[in-house]
Amino acid sequence: MRRLIPLLLFVSLLAGLGAQSNLVLSGVNEASFTYRTVPDSLNAYFRNAFSFGLGYRNFSFGMKFVAELPKYSTSQSELLDDLVSDRLDLGWRELYASYTKGAYLIHAGTIEESFGSGMTFRSFEDLEFDADNRVTGFKFGYDDLLRIKALYSGIASISNPDKLDLAYGLDAEYPVLSILSLGATALAQRNLTAFGNYSQSDVFGGRAKFQTGAFEASVEYARRELYRRGMDLPGISGSGLYGTLSLNFGAVTAGGAYKRYDQFQYRLQDLPLANHHNETLADNQGSGTDEEGFQGWAYIALPAGFNLNLDYAEAWNDAQDMRMNDAYAGLEYTGGSIAAAMSWNHIEKVDDALSKWQKEYYPAFNLSFPAWGRNLVLSGEFKTIEKQDQALESRHYEPKLQADIGLGKLGVSLGMQSWWHDFSSLTDSRYWTNMEIKYPILADTELLLFAGTEAGGKVCRNGVCRYVAPFSGLRLELNTRF
Repeated sequence: MRRLIPLLLFVSLLAGLGAQSNLVLSGVNEASFTYRTVPDSLNAYFRNAFSFGLGYRNFSFGMKFVAELPKYSTSQSELLDDLVSDRLDLGWRELYASYTKGAYLIHAGTIEESFGSGMTFRSFEDLEFDADNRVTGFKFGYDDLLRIKALYSGIASISNPDKLDLAYGLDAEYPVLSILSLGATALAQRNLTAFGNYSQSDVFGGRAKFQTGAFEASVEYARRELYRRGMDLPGISGSGLYGTLSLNFGAVTAGGAYKRYDQFQYRLQDLPLANHHNETLADNQGSGTDEEGFQGWAYIALPAGFNLNLDYAEAWNDAQDMRMNDAYAGLEYTGGSIAAAMSWNHIEKVDDALSKWQKEYYPAFNLSFPAWGRNLVLSGEFKTIEKQDQALESRHYEPKLQADIGLGKLGVSLGMQSWWHDFSSLTDSRYWTNMEIKYPILADTELLLFAGTEAGGKVCRNGVCRYVAPFSGLRLELNTRF
């Protein structure tokens, strides 16, 4: 019965507004069918997400229904041999109503929001990691010279999805001068613990942004106090600091960033990582736990359509036994119908406490040019990965090549990736090949077909790195917008 209430409310609202001339209705339907051929999969997956929004004068209303039969996961640890009931799910995932009047906003339902850079608070859906970190509740806003955001909300607990965690707070920002803006955040969270009680987390932060002519700088600092953890566990004090600056000298734009995080990691945030590849200090540790580092970058416009992009970053922990460096150098060219880019990428991580070291480096290229009366795009990389774990050392290569071409309305992409232990084992190595076809069957409807194999691998996001499962099979997607 509770699931019918949102639908009845929508029907009533639509009936009341249907005669109005400025009623706006929009929506998206995304349907996908996945068939996997790897031995540890459930083989067949279906997902459909139907969402729509309704706007009338100062009011807006939206809903999203999602069916996952069963739910498909790219996580290596969530592959199952047999279907379990938790993998079958359907229901309303998004429901909101809002009212705006001048600078004022009232919003109820699903909330996507960010305070400042997102370091202290960010509520969002992470599609790359298949995680929905959006809160549900009430939000009030005022957006003029003074900008105010206030919310009181809940989100399903990680330890028990049938229970709620709480998040509530206030964020304000004001341009005290034409070149200077100041902001402040006060945030509280109540999270369900493994002991059945709710811990308390208080976050207070401030930020400043300075901009004049060719110079821009920003800094944000916050402190967090975590207490009432249960079982007489001691409280935890943490802090986060992130700053940036940039300068423009005509053809040269240069800048840098600095970060320092200490016991400053929680679910509803998005920490800036201050490096080109968005890498964490260590694959087995979140960035907010204990990390300090800097980043420097430069973008140089060269003659004859060339551009040079340089980026370097380092990070370390307080004990100096964990270190990371990240480097990127890219040369780009644009001229007429030809666009090209060549780059060098380098990521290295050291963990002295565990006697671990790893490094990956690779050249990459991207070339777009006309061929046979059509536009052809070639891209690829040749990655070398070296590791040391205690006394065990290893090295392997991961070359990748992709070609994209448009055949009228039809878009075709061909890809190949391999894993070589060494150059003498090319014929004995593993290869993954795939093809993706995209075609607009109607003006607002697009069909996408993927067939083949993917190697899977490491993905880093929001201060966390994880390894996603390889894929072998077929994916069919149908997306419609109205």
